[in-house]
This record gives sequence, C-alpha cells and structure tokens, in this order.
Amino acid sequence: MDRGSLIGLVLAVVAILGGQALEGGQISMFLQPAAFVIVVLGTLAAVLLHHPFPVFLKGMRMAKWVFRPPEAEAPALIRRIVQWSHTARQDGMLGLEKHVNITRDPFQKAGLQLLIDGADAAKLRDTLDVQIVSFETAERQAARVWEAAGGYAPTLGILGAVIGLIHVMENLADPSKLGAGIAVAFVATIYGVGLANLVFLPIANKIKFSIARRVNEREIICDGLIGIAEGENPRIIEAKLKGYL
Repeated sequence: MDRGSLIGLVLAVVAILGGQALEGGQISMFLQPAAFVIVVLGTLAAVLLHHPFPVFLKGMRMAKWVFRPPEAEAPALIRRIVQWSHTARQDGMLGLEKHVNITRDPFQKAGLQLLIDGADAAKLRDTLDVQIVSFETAERQAARVWEAAGGYAPTLGILGAVIGLIHVMENLADPSKLGAGIAVAFVATIYGVGLANLVFLPIANKIKFSIARRVNEREIICDGLIGIAEGENPRIIEAKLKGYL
C-alpha cells in the first residue's frame, strides 16, 4: 500500500471540506447530484470518445497502481542477469535454454532467445530497443486516459455552471428555485476543477512514475544481456547494472 497516495487523498478531502467549514458554510452544500452527473459522466463520455476502448480499460486498470504500485524488480533482475552471465560463461549461450524455460516474462524470453540464436550485441540492442519503445508507448497511452480526464473535467465544470445559470434565469420569477440553480452552477465548477487537480492529474503522474520504473527495468535487462553477448565478466555486469539503482 502506498501510504503517500492515501494520505494525499485524505488531505485533499480535508482541505476542501475543512475550508468550507471554516468559512461557516454547510458541507452538505457539496452534495449536488446534478453537478456530479454533469461533471463525472460528462468527463467519462469525453474520455471514452478520446481513446480506443482497450486503451481506456487499460488506463482504468492502472488506477490501482496509485495505491498498490508494481513491486520494484530491479535488484532481483540484476541477480538473475548475473546468474545468466555465469551460465553463459560456463556452459556457453546454449546453456541459457534452461533459463528460457523457467522465465515467464516475454521480454526476458525474447532477449535470452536472441542470445541463444547467436545475435551480436548490436543486433540485440536494436531488437530490444524497439520492444522497449513499443512497451513504453503503449503504457503511456493508457496513462494519458487520466490526463485527458484532468483536461476535460474543468471544462465540464464550466458547462455545469452554465447549465445551472440557465436554470436560474428560467426561474427568476420564482425566488424559491434560484438557490438550487446557483448551487448547481458553482458546485459543478468545484467538482470539475477539484477532481482534475486533486484526483485525475495526480493519478496520471503517479502512474507515469510506475511506468518509468518498469521501462527502467527493461533497460537493465537489455544492458545485462548485451554485457553477456560481449562476454563481460559477471562482476563487471553486476557493477554496471547496479548503477541503475
């Protein structure tokens, strides 16, 4: 559990509700279903139109990384690569076949298979770099789902405010209905700006941190495999890869 994310979310709620209470306002004023529907459902609709559906779903699944980010694998990867290096020095590249059979990660499998097939360091780098760039591009496209939500939410908040004011103008002759319309107008703006800056954009940036770390782990694998291809000493490979930590 990422405690920072949990504390940040709680502080965001406390800041808004606490500020309202200190100003002498009623917290229940924020409970405006009409404003919520306009901003949240409108933002969801815009994001769905913006992205292909599989990308949207992937972005939604990534939201769990805010509280439970993927575990850091870099130290374990370095130990594994050093083990591969020892195997390659003792048994040759064909000895790496036993590691291919027990490795689940497709990227690691592909790199090991290239070594077994006799690819040189340059060919290995070119092939793995393409896969790293493709992986990063796909991951960042999913993270942009939350960036898009952060961009659309304030605009939907303004739309909600305009709708609320239209409702006010339609009921100028009935003062009893003016309060509800004005409340929807201003609360919709709060929903839009608040969700964008306190929820959607922070989620997008938190996901990007996890993506950067996952890309970094693939670069560790790539550099380690290149070291093996060039016949470097396992200790040298280990020392070089620890620089990533």
